[in-house]
Amino acid sequence: MYSQGLIGADGRTEETEDFLAAFQRRMDAEEKIEPNDAMPEGYRRTLVRQIGQHAHSEIVGMLPEGNWITRAPSLKRKAALLAKVQDEGGHGLYLYSAAETLGVTREQMTEELLSGKAKYSSIFNYPTLSWADIGIIGWLVDGAAIMNQIPLCRCSYGPYARAMIRVCREESFHQRQGYELCLTLSRGTEAQKAMLQDALDRWWWPCLMMFGPHDGDSLHSDQSMAWKIKRFSNDDLRQKFIDATVPQGEYLGLTFPDPELKWNEEKGGYDHGPIDWEEFWRVVKGGGQMNRDRITARKKAWDEGAWVREAALVHAEKRRARQLAAE
Repeated sequence: MYSQGLIGADGRTEETEDFLAAFQRRMDAEEKIEPNDAMPEGYRRTLVRQIGQHAHSEIVGMLPEGNWITRAPSLKRKAALLAKVQDEGGHGLYLYSAAETLGVTREQMTEELLSGKAKYSSIFNYPTLSWADIGIIGWLVDGAAIMNQIPLCRCSYGPYARAMIRVCREESFHQRQGYELCLTLSRGTEAQKAMLQDALDRWWWPCLMMFGPHDGDSLHSDQSMAWKIKRFSNDDLRQKFIDATVPQGEYLGLTFPDPELKWNEEKGGYDHGPIDWEEFWRVVKGGGQMNRDRITARKKAWDEGAWVREAALVHAEKRRARQLAAE
């Protein structure tokens, strides 16, 4: 048995050195942490921040693709896009539910998002200007998400790890769906090929930023890896994504917007040019082209859905009252 520390007057575990050391031994032994287990407050806060950001990203990520549902070029494409956007809503639900096991409410998380305290992936602050963007999002954005998320299936926190199993299966399908759309455009007219190339030019660098800052510049990376919340560094995941993606783009006949991108035989991977981290931080801090629109859309949806939440709560309370009366 491991020490669970001492329970303080506020009901929280006092984080003695023995308790922290015992918790780290559980991490090193690859044990899963469940909601009722004692855990360091820093571990809980890190999970709330990461899972909340992940959930917000899934929900906000519905907006740029939802923008094209009415303009999809065929019934087949419309149905596929509708299904994908619906999947993203489900992912947000799984993740909000996982975060709630850590003692935070969905209302709290949403309020933090709308106030700007909580963040979501910077990639969703770029506009979808053409139908080709939908293919690029599926191929690149979902591809980068999968590279980030597959290791989360082995996250040390049980509810998060289990939620990610289904999320990754569906995201893998989205990625293949997006690549198929890109393949169709790449074999189309010259205008379609040009539209696809333009979309790649605009989305490539923001996709590389999705993995986060260089490892030495990340505030949370080292501790998250020690706690087995993360399994790989930001730079390692970014490199794996580039190495997997460039051959796919070459098969499509596309040119990546990086003159320094070239195969390095010695390291067995691609070298790439410098990432514009000033742009990344500007977008994260609210200066992206779509930041204001995304938060405005989420606030509108939250406000207009208040009556649904209230009705559901009343229904739940009446049902509970009937159950108690029957007992």
